[in-house]
Amino acid sequence: MLIPVLLFVLLFSTISIVGYFAYAKPTRFNMQLGAMLTSEQPSAPRVTAGTGQKWFVRVIQTIGEKVPISPADANQARRDLFAAGHRSERSVIFYNGTRIVLAVALFVVAVVGRAYIENPILRNLILVAGPFFGFFLPSLILDRMIIARRERIRFALPDTLDLMVVCMEAGLGLDQAIANVSRELRLTHKDISEELSLVTLEMRAGKRRVEALKNLADRAGEADLRKLVATMIQADRFGTSVAESLRTHSDFMRVKRRQEAEERAAKVGVKLVFPIFFFILPAMLAVAAGPGILAMIKHLFPMLKSAGQ
Repeated sequence: MLIPVLLFVLLFSTISIVGYFAYAKPTRFNMQLGAMLTSEQPSAPRVTAGTGQKWFVRVIQTIGEKVPISPADANQARRDLFAAGHRSERSVIFYNGTRIVLAVALFVVAVVGRAYIENPILRNLILVAGPFFGFFLPSLILDRMIIARRERIRFALPDTLDLMVVCMEAGLGLDQAIANVSRELRLTHKDISEELSLVTLEMRAGKRRVEALKNLADRAGEADLRKLVATMIQADRFGTSVAESLRTHSDFMRVKRRQEAEERAAKVGVKLVFPIFFFILPAMLAVAAGPGILAMIKHLFPMLKSAGQ
Protein backbone atom coordinates (compact mmCIF):
# COMPACT_ATOMS: atom_id res chain seq x y z
CA MET A 1 0.00 0.00 0.00
CA LEU A 2 2.90 2.40 0.61
CA ILE A 3 4.15 2.50 -2.98
CA PRO A 4 0.76 3.45 -4.56
CA VAL A 5 0.24 6.18 -1.94
CA LEU A 6 3.72 7.64 -2.57
CA LEU A 7 3.17 7.55 -6.34
CA PHE A 8 -0.22 9.26 -5.95
CA VAL A 9 1.23 12.05 -3.78
CA LEU A 10 4.15 12.56 -6.18
CA LEU A 11 1.86 12.64 -9.24
CA PHE A 12 -0.59 15.02 -7.55
CA SER A 13 2.21 17.39 -6.51
CA THR A 14 3.78 17.36 -9.98
CA ILE A 15 0.45 18.11 -11.69
CA SER A 16 -0.23 20.94 -9.24
CA ILE A 17 3.20 22.56 -9.75
CA VAL A 18 3.05 22.29 -13.54
CA GLY A 19 -0.52 23.59 -13.57
CA TYR A 20 0.45 26.60 -11.51
CA PHE A 21 3.50 27.57 -13.57
CA ALA A 22 1.69 26.91 -16.88
CA TYR A 23 -1.72 28.50 -16.23
CA ALA A 24 -2.20 30.26 -12.89
CA LYS A 25 1.04 32.26 -12.60
CA PRO A 26 0.82 35.95 -13.66
CA THR A 27 4.16 36.79 -15.19
CA ARG A 28 5.76 40.19 -14.96
CA PHE A 29 6.80 39.79 -18.61
CA ASN A 30 3.22 39.87 -19.91
CA MET A 31 2.28 42.67 -17.54
CA GLN A 32 5.16 44.89 -18.71
CA LEU A 33 4.65 44.35 -22.42
CA GLY A 34 1.14 45.80 -22.23
CA ALA A 35 -2.08 45.10 -23.99
CA MET A 36 -0.68 45.10 -27.52
CA LEU A 37 1.76 42.25 -26.93
CA THR A 38 -0.71 40.36 -24.78
CA SER A 39 -3.33 40.44 -27.52
CA GLU A 40 -0.87 39.03 -30.06
CA GLN A 41 0.08 36.05 -27.92
CA PRO A 42 -2.28 33.10 -27.48
CA SER A 43 -4.05 33.65 -24.19
CA ALA A 44 -3.60 30.99 -21.54
CA PRO A 45 -6.71 29.39 -20.08
CA ARG A 46 -8.01 31.44 -17.18
CA VAL A 47 -8.49 29.78 -13.83
CA THR A 48 -11.58 30.92 -12.01
CA ALA A 49 -11.57 31.64 -8.33
CA GLY A 50 -13.86 28.74 -7.58
CA THR A 51 -11.75 25.97 -9.00
CA GLY A 52 -9.81 23.60 -6.79
CA GLN A 53 -6.55 24.47 -8.50
CA LYS A 54 -6.86 28.15 -7.62
CA TRP A 55 -7.77 27.25 -4.05
CA PHE A 56 -4.78 24.94 -3.84
CA VAL A 57 -2.46 27.62 -5.20
CA ARG A 58 -3.83 30.15 -2.72
CA VAL A 59 -3.23 27.77 0.19
CA ILE A 60 0.35 27.12 -0.90
CA GLN A 61 1.01 30.86 -1.27
CA THR A 62 -0.42 31.49 2.19
CA ILE A 63 1.88 28.87 3.66
CA GLY A 64 4.83 30.28 1.74
CA GLU A 65 4.21 33.74 3.18
CA LYS A 66 4.54 32.33 6.70
CA VAL A 67 7.84 30.56 6.00
CA PRO A 68 10.82 32.42 7.52
CA ILE A 69 13.59 32.79 4.95
CA SER A 70 16.77 34.83 4.96
CA PRO A 71 17.27 37.59 2.36
CA ALA A 72 20.26 35.72 0.88
CA ASP A 73 18.18 32.54 0.37
CA ALA A 74 15.29 34.58 -1.05
CA ASN A 75 17.59 36.31 -3.54
CA GLN A 76 19.10 32.98 -4.59
CA ALA A 77 15.67 31.42 -5.05
CA ARG A 78 14.50 34.47 -7.02
CA ARG A 79 17.59 34.27 -9.23
CA ASP A 80 16.99 30.57 -9.91
CA LEU A 81 13.34 31.19 -10.71
CA PHE A 82 14.31 33.99 -13.08
CA ALA A 83 16.76 31.63 -14.79
CA ALA A 84 13.94 29.10 -15.17
CA GLY A 85 11.70 31.73 -16.77
CA HIS A 86 9.36 32.44 -13.82
CA ARG A 87 9.42 36.17 -13.04
CA SER A 88 6.30 36.58 -10.95
CA GLU A 89 6.69 38.42 -7.64
CA ARG A 90 4.90 35.57 -5.85
CA SER A 91 6.86 32.76 -7.46
CA VAL A 92 9.34 32.70 -4.55
CA ILE A 93 6.44 32.48 -2.10
CA PHE A 94 4.88 29.63 -4.05
CA TYR A 95 8.24 27.88 -4.30
CA ASN A 96 8.81 27.99 -0.54
CA GLY A 97 5.23 26.97 0.18
CA THR A 98 5.53 24.01 -2.17
CA ARG A 99 8.61 22.77 -0.34
CA ILE A 100 6.83 22.91 3.01
CA VAL A 101 3.64 21.30 1.70
CA LEU A 102 5.52 18.43 0.07
CA ALA A 103 7.62 17.86 3.19
CA VAL A 104 4.53 17.71 5.40
CA ALA A 105 2.61 15.54 2.91
CA LEU A 106 5.41 12.99 2.60
CA PHE A 107 5.85 13.00 6.38
CA VAL A 108 2.16 12.11 6.77
CA VAL A 109 2.56 9.40 4.13
CA ALA A 110 5.61 8.07 5.96
CA VAL A 111 3.70 7.97 9.26
CA VAL A 112 0.79 6.12 7.65
CA GLY A 113 3.04 3.70 5.75
CA ARG A 114 5.23 3.07 8.79
CA ALA A 115 2.69 0.60 10.14
CA TYR A 116 3.13 -1.65 7.10
CA ILE A 117 6.93 -1.90 7.37
CA GLU A 118 8.33 -4.66 9.56
CA ASN A 119 11.99 -3.62 9.52
CA PRO A 120 12.51 -1.26 12.53
CA ILE A 121 15.46 0.53 10.92
CA LEU A 122 13.49 1.21 7.75
CA ARG A 123 10.50 2.36 9.80
CA ASN A 124 12.58 5.06 11.45
CA LEU A 125 14.47 5.91 8.28
CA ILE A 126 11.33 6.59 6.28
CA LEU A 127 10.23 9.24 8.78
CA VAL A 128 13.37 11.22 7.98
CA ALA A 129 13.71 10.39 4.28
CA GLY A 130 10.12 11.32 3.40
CA PRO A 131 10.18 14.99 4.56
CA PHE A 132 13.76 15.37 3.32
CA PHE A 133 12.79 14.20 -0.16
CA GLY A 134 9.67 16.36 -0.19
CA PHE A 135 11.56 19.47 0.88
CA PHE A 136 14.29 19.16 -1.75
CA LEU A 137 12.17 17.80 -4.63
CA PRO A 138 11.13 21.30 -5.87
CA SER A 139 14.80 22.30 -5.93
CA LEU A 140 15.64 19.31 -8.12
CA ILE A 141 12.75 20.09 -10.47
CA LEU A 142 13.81 23.75 -10.62
CA ASP A 143 17.39 22.77 -11.47
CA ARG A 144 16.16 20.59 -14.32
CA MET A 145 13.99 23.45 -15.61
CA ILE A 146 16.97 25.83 -15.53
CA ILE A 147 19.17 23.37 -17.43
CA ALA A 148 16.45 22.75 -20.04
CA ARG A 149 15.83 26.48 -20.55
CA ARG A 150 19.53 27.27 -20.91
CA GLU A 151 19.83 24.50 -23.47
CA ARG A 152 16.92 25.94 -25.45
CA ILE A 153 18.54 29.38 -25.35
CA ARG A 154 21.86 27.94 -26.49
CA PHE A 155 20.24 26.17 -29.44
CA ALA A 156 18.36 29.34 -30.41
CA LEU A 157 21.41 31.62 -30.43
CA PRO A 158 22.68 30.89 -34.01
CA ASP A 159 19.26 31.63 -35.53
CA THR A 160 18.97 34.72 -33.36
CA LEU A 161 22.35 36.00 -34.50
CA ASP A 162 21.58 35.39 -38.18
CA LEU A 163 18.31 37.29 -37.92
CA MET A 164 19.99 40.10 -36.03
CA VAL A 165 22.69 40.38 -38.71
CA VAL A 166 20.02 40.60 -41.41
CA CYS A 167 18.23 43.36 -39.50
CA MET A 168 21.40 45.37 -38.95
CA GLU A 169 22.54 45.01 -42.56
CA ALA A 170 19.12 46.29 -43.61
CA GLY A 171 19.91 49.57 -41.87
CA LEU A 172 18.54 49.11 -38.34
CA GLY A 173 20.48 49.98 -35.22
CA LEU A 174 21.32 47.46 -32.54
CA ASP A 175 18.39 48.49 -30.32
CA GLN A 176 15.86 48.21 -33.15
CA ALA A 177 17.40 44.91 -34.28
CA ILE A 178 17.00 43.43 -30.79
CA ALA A 179 13.36 44.55 -30.67
CA ASN A 180 12.57 43.13 -34.12
CA VAL A 181 14.31 39.82 -33.39
CA SER A 182 12.37 39.44 -30.14
CA ARG A 183 9.11 39.87 -32.06
CA GLU A 184 10.05 37.53 -34.90
CA LEU A 185 11.22 34.70 -32.63
CA ARG A 186 8.21 34.79 -30.35
CA LEU A 187 6.78 31.53 -31.70
CA THR A 188 9.88 29.55 -32.69
CA HIS A 189 12.22 30.42 -29.79
CA LYS A 190 10.09 31.73 -26.96
CA ASP A 191 12.79 31.81 -24.28
CA ILE A 192 15.31 33.95 -26.15
CA SER A 193 12.44 36.14 -27.36
CA GLU A 194 11.39 36.86 -23.76
CA GLU A 195 14.96 37.70 -22.75
CA LEU A 196 15.45 40.09 -25.69
CA SER A 197 12.08 41.69 -25.01
CA LEU A 198 13.19 42.38 -21.45
CA VAL A 199 16.36 43.98 -22.80
CA THR A 200 14.22 46.25 -24.99
CA LEU A 201 12.00 47.17 -22.05
CA GLU A 202 14.97 48.00 -19.86
CA MET A 203 16.47 50.25 -22.52
CA ARG A 204 13.12 51.99 -23.02
CA ALA A 205 12.92 52.49 -19.26
CA GLY A 206 16.18 54.44 -19.33
CA LYS A 207 18.93 51.92 -18.70
CA ARG A 208 22.07 52.04 -20.74
CA ARG A 209 22.53 49.43 -23.43
CA VAL A 210 25.60 47.96 -21.75
CA GLU A 211 23.78 47.55 -18.46
CA ALA A 212 20.74 45.97 -20.13
CA LEU A 213 22.93 43.47 -21.98
CA LYS A 214 24.80 42.58 -18.79
CA ASN A 215 21.47 42.00 -17.05
CA LEU A 216 20.55 39.68 -19.93
CA ALA A 217 23.67 37.58 -19.34
CA ASP A 218 23.09 37.51 -15.57
CA ARG A 219 19.44 36.48 -15.88
CA ALA A 220 19.96 33.62 -18.32
CA GLY A 221 23.25 32.34 -16.89
CA GLU A 222 24.17 30.66 -20.19
CA ALA A 223 27.89 30.68 -21.02
CA ASP A 224 27.37 31.14 -24.77
CA LEU A 225 25.01 34.03 -24.14
CA ARG A 226 27.61 35.66 -21.89
CA LYS A 227 30.14 35.41 -24.70
CA LEU A 228 27.65 36.93 -27.12
CA VAL A 229 26.96 39.82 -24.75
CA ALA A 230 30.69 40.42 -24.29
CA THR A 231 31.13 40.45 -28.08
CA MET A 232 28.31 42.96 -28.58
CA ILE A 233 29.59 45.25 -25.81
CA GLN A 234 33.16 45.23 -27.13
CA ALA A 235 32.06 45.83 -30.73
CA ASP A 236 29.86 48.73 -29.64
CA ARG A 237 32.56 50.20 -27.37
CA PHE A 238 35.41 50.10 -29.87
CA GLY A 239 33.33 51.18 -32.87
CA THR A 240 33.77 48.03 -34.95
CA SER A 241 31.04 46.53 -37.11
CA VAL A 242 28.53 44.84 -34.84
CA ALA A 243 26.99 42.89 -37.74
CA GLU A 244 30.35 41.45 -38.75
CA SER A 245 31.12 40.52 -35.14
CA LEU A 246 27.76 38.80 -34.80
CA ARG A 247 28.24 36.89 -38.06
CA THR A 248 31.66 35.68 -36.92
CA HIS A 249 30.27 34.67 -33.54
CA SER A 250 27.39 32.81 -35.21
CA ASP A 251 29.81 30.82 -37.37
CA PHE A 252 31.89 30.07 -34.28
CA MET A 253 28.85 28.77 -32.41
CA ARG A 254 27.80 26.53 -35.29
CA VAL A 255 31.31 25.07 -35.52
CA LYS A 256 31.31 24.56 -31.77
CA ARG A 257 27.94 22.78 -31.90
CA ARG A 258 29.18 20.52 -34.71
CA GLN A 259 32.31 19.69 -32.72
CA GLU A 260 30.21 18.87 -29.66
CA ALA A 261 28.07 16.53 -31.79
CA GLU A 262 31.20 14.84 -33.14
CA GLU A 263 32.54 14.49 -29.61
CA ARG A 264 29.33 12.87 -28.42
CA ALA A 265 29.36 10.51 -31.41
CA ALA A 266 32.94 9.51 -30.60
CA LYS A 267 31.93 8.66 -27.02
CA VAL A 268 29.14 6.33 -28.12
CA GLY A 269 31.50 3.42 -28.67
CA VAL A 270 32.91 3.65 -25.16
CA LYS A 271 29.48 4.06 -23.58
CA LEU A 272 28.19 0.96 -25.39
CA VAL A 273 30.84 -1.28 -23.82
CA PHE A 274 28.97 -1.81 -20.56
CA PRO A 275 25.50 -2.51 -22.09
CA ILE A 276 27.07 -4.91 -24.56
CA PHE A 277 29.09 -6.66 -21.86
CA PHE A 278 26.26 -7.05 -19.35
CA PHE A 279 23.22 -7.54 -21.61
CA ILE A 280 24.14 -8.55 -25.16
CA LEU A 281 27.25 -10.69 -24.58
CA PRO A 282 25.56 -13.15 -22.12
CA ALA A 283 22.73 -13.72 -24.60
CA MET A 284 25.18 -14.29 -27.45
CA LEU A 285 27.19 -16.73 -25.33
CA ALA A 286 24.03 -18.58 -24.34
CA VAL A 287 23.00 -18.94 -28.00
CA ALA A 288 26.45 -19.74 -29.38
CA ALA A 289 27.97 -21.88 -26.63
CA GLY A 290 24.80 -23.19 -25.02
CA PRO A 291 24.31 -26.32 -27.20
CA GLY A 292 27.99 -27.27 -26.85
CA ILE A 293 27.90 -26.89 -23.09
CA LEU A 294 24.73 -28.98 -22.86
CA ALA A 295 26.23 -31.69 -25.05
CA MET A 296 29.41 -31.72 -22.96
CA ILE A 297 27.41 -32.06 -19.75
CA LYS A 298 25.28 -34.77 -21.30
CA HIS A 299 28.25 -36.94 -22.37
CA LEU A 300 31.03 -35.91 -19.99
CA PHE A 301 29.28 -36.51 -16.68
CA PRO A 302 28.26 -40.12 -17.50
CA MET A 303 31.86 -40.84 -18.65
CA LEU A 304 33.27 -39.46 -15.39
CA LYS A 305 30.75 -41.43 -13.39
CA SER A 306 31.57 -44.71 -15.23
CA ALA A 307 35.32 -44.06 -14.86
CA GLY A 308 34.90 -43.57 -11.13
CA GLN A 309 33.08 -46.85 -10.79
